[in-house]
Amino acid sequence: MDTPVSALIERKGSVVHAVASTITVADAVAEMNKNRIGCVVIIDSGRIVGIFTERDVLRRIVGDGVDPKTTRVADVMTADVITIPPDTTVEQTMILFAEKSCRHIPVVDAGRLTGLISIGDISRWVADTSRAEADHLKNYITGGLHT
Repeated sequence: MDTPVSALIERKGSVVHAVASTITVADAVAEMNKNRIGCVVIIDSGRIVGIFTERDVLRRIVGDGVDPKTTRVADVMTADVITIPPDTTVEQTMILFAEKSCRHIPVVDAGRLTGLISIGDISRWVADTSRAEADHLKNYITGGLHT
């Protein structure tokens, strides 16, 4: 659990889909659908100003009956973005996801966006790690019986 999230980003790739705050919600959702992703990071003048997620679409657009074709993403994005440095551990990230009830966290190194970690990335890592440990133990036990 002390693996840094930078290792997960290396494994999954560092591509982060970002859009400007001036586009419409409909355009942001189209971008998310096109790339089959659950969020986009909102960047203006090279700086993270927000994050827009599927949850924002449900709560702030559909739930409030807002027109996605005329509403700017800046008006409905989550502006208080939690970010983490790449040396943050998987365990620390899991705690953040639980405490803040979020599903995506941008990874920032020296002011530069270097990746995005999702709760799905963490779940896959935990499952893969558990599977590898189980296989290792099974091989150890099986190997011990054949001696």
